[in-house]
Amino acid sequence: GAMGRASRRLPALAALFYGALAALVLLGVRDVLFLYEENRCSMTYMYEYPEYLKIKLPKKTARRYPAYELYLYGEGNYAEENKNLLLTGIPVLFLPGNAGSYKQVRSLGSIALRKAEDVDFKYHFNFFSVNFNEELVALYGGSLQRQTKFVHECIKVILKLYRDREFAPTSVAIVGHSMGGLVARALLTLKNFKPELINLLITQATPHVAPVMPLDKYLTDFYTAVNNHWILKAQDLRNLTTLSVAGGFRDYQVRSGLAFLPRLSQHDSALSVVSSAVPRAWASTDHLSIVWCKELILATIRAFFDLIDENTRQITEDPKKRMSVLNHHFVRHPAKIFEENPEAFTELTGAFMWITVKTSKWTYSVYNVSNIFFLIVFLWFFFLLMSNFFFFKDSDGKYFTFPLASHRKSYSHVYCENSMLDTSSWIYGCLNSNSSMCLGATDLSWRAELLPTTKVVILKLQDYPSLSHIVIQVPPTVGNKYTLDCEFFKEDSRTVQLPVTHLFSFGLSSSKILLNSTGLLYNVQLQHFNQIYQAFKIYIGSHCQSLKERKPSVYRLHIPWSHEDSIIVAKVPSFTEISAKLHIAQPQNDSRVPELNIYSSSDCQYEVSNTNLFCSYYPYILVFQIIRFHAGALPVYIVSNILLTYGGQLSTLISTGQCSDFSLELVRTAKPYKVEPLISIVVFLQGFNWFREIWESLSLPEVDAAVLSSQDAWFPLVSLMLFLFGTGIAYWSGVFFSTSLRLFSSLWLTLIRPTVLQKDKLITPRRLCGVLSLALVSWTTCGAFAVFIIYLQYLFKVMK
Repeated sequence: GAMGRASRRLPALAALFYGALAALVLLGVRDVLFLYEENRCSMTYMYEYPEYLKIKLPKKTARRYPAYELYLYGEGNYAEENKNLLLTGIPVLFLPGNAGSYKQVRSLGSIALRKAEDVDFKYHFNFFSVNFNEELVALYGGSLQRQTKFVHECIKVILKLYRDREFAPTSVAIVGHSMGGLVARALLTLKNFKPELINLLITQATPHVAPVMPLDKYLTDFYTAVNNHWILKAQDLRNLTTLSVAGGFRDYQVRSGLAFLPRLSQHDSALSVVSSAVPRAWASTDHLSIVWCKELILATIRAFFDLIDENTRQITEDPKKRMSVLNHHFVRHPAKIFEENPEAFTELTGAFMWITVKTSKWTYSVYNVSNIFFLIVFLWFFFLLMSNFFFFKDSDGKYFTFPLASHRKSYSHVYCENSMLDTSSWIYGCLNSNSSMCLGATDLSWRAELLPTTKVVILKLQDYPSLSHIVIQVPPTVGNKYTLDCEFFKEDSRTVQLPVTHLFSFGLSSSKILLNSTGLLYNVQLQHFNQIYQAFKIYIGSHCQSLKERKPSVYRLHIPWSHEDSIIVAKVPSFTEISAKLHIAQPQNDSRVPELNIYSSSDCQYEVSNTNLFCSYYPYILVFQIIRFHAGALPVYIVSNILLTYGGQLSTLISTGQCSDFSLELVRTAKPYKVEPLISIVVFLQGFNWFREIWESLSLPEVDAAVLSSQDAWFPLVSLMLFLFGTGIAYWSGVFFSTSLRLFSSLWLTLIRPTVLQKDKLITPRRLCGVLSLALVSWTTCGAFAVFIIYLQYLFKVMK
């Protein structure tokens, strides 16, 4: 009796344990698919009806690639003018991704057309797009090589259209979405491809590192060939500038870590950014919205126009200029219109008032208010002039000068911010001055950085020994409302360290710091935050002395080893929650520390604390990070558990003559020690060349764990946890399948009650026809499809 009770208790405990595992997986999937920031992208709209002009291809190309087409995008009058294909612009080719449409080019094409109208068509772009027949190349890699060769033919056709023009292009810029970006990179692996045919490549949410799901050998071989070529033949890529834009956490189809181009030490013409860090966009995008996100498309088109060489009327051939333009628009925007060589020396002229400021902290505000109200306020605040707080409504421009000699001993840095988001110069360093004014200066506005509500500049005084003054220019006011702030500070006094929750702290530890000073800038260093499995929330509470209206605070989570910053604008006072997760782990040779930059309001206190997500629900945190980074490997572990169970059922059938229940057999046979040691041994041996050569000679695919180890995205517990998750899913799928089968069998029995059980012959004419038709299906389409049909047939037989 005791044995019977124990055996009944075991399945109940197993069901509870596997239920908890399955629930954790579902919560992890929910976090990856649904818990991310809201969509902050604006939709791109066309002003006129979009038109796609089909480009006639050479007969040989059309015959070889009958399913593919090439189109030219147009709208309104521009489309009419281009119907005779007398093109005079700059060619850009758009490549859609997996199941993508050639019509996705319209956002880029339309905004580029509007921008060309703004410059009176002095320069303009012709956007071409390839129709890949919406092939599912992320699921089946057999088409990728064919697509690559077709794109090569398209480039040659496009360049022929400009052959006799005055400013004929010799190369084409490419924009590739998703797998289209990989096809563009694969062009360089073609034997007869000339690298000079492409000078600029921009990819959108392209998985460069590895396929999202390595479903077949064609796909993995294609990736290996492309990435190996880019690493080994880096010298050939010196004249190609590549930008990869990832979507951030909203893009759960292609995680951003996969979109970072392989690090190449031989050349510096590749740049990888996450859309949340792109200036003037600052928004995460999902996998499709990255092609129409207005803020991101505007940044791309502005970059395209800044890349034009005035002499050739085409994209510049200078790789350094191309990189500086991309850095300007996608990494660090100084709130200035791009200039290739900004003037180093500037004369400060004009009938401006010169005012010397000697204090270490200074604020100047201009409000758009009535003259009477201004007079009252002006009289009230007049006595504050002595302490250098200025509140003016004046039509004259001013220069405020800050002598550095008195500050160099006490302070290490100067920080200034300006809420007027125009593109004019506003801060200078004085090189040559007399007693009353600065005669010559260097424009420090290029050192500034644009944030959503302000532009800021931080200068290390030690780096500017030749400067005698910092000069802030305030232009004559014309109804603008803005604030200027400056302060000198010691770096140590504004840098605090916050130890973050460790991976194995089980959510029991948390840290809290209080920022008491009334500074304008704080840097909170997040200690020991370097692994992709760490996930925690940072809570920032701002408390202010008075109730007056203030400028909002800006919080930036800065990751120094990759361009994946995220920026949040918060009202003051407020309580803000920031989710801290990494796309890329810290490289081994990098010792830099992630920071939380707080651009604050002057009279407010800030309290910063961190804790694991959902406090002590530690397994959940680890689960959703494992699901985020390794969901592609989970089906393999589910199948491993099912196969182990089937093996157990077969051995029971042979020994007892009876088939045991699937759920009971899973509990008995699905043990991690039957799988885990083998994986660890293979991963270890994959580190040796001789083993890798034997493995490849047997045409075996590379082990996922070995691939992820090379990407710093694997640690020993991952495989064990994936196995346990696989066991939980296999258990409950078995229970669900068995219950469904019984239910449908009961329904079948109710609807059609058989009179007698028929004897089943092995070979019948009907079965022979079925076998032949399945063989035909397998040969013409896909073998897996034929296997699935057989599975459904036998499922129906069992049910019957």
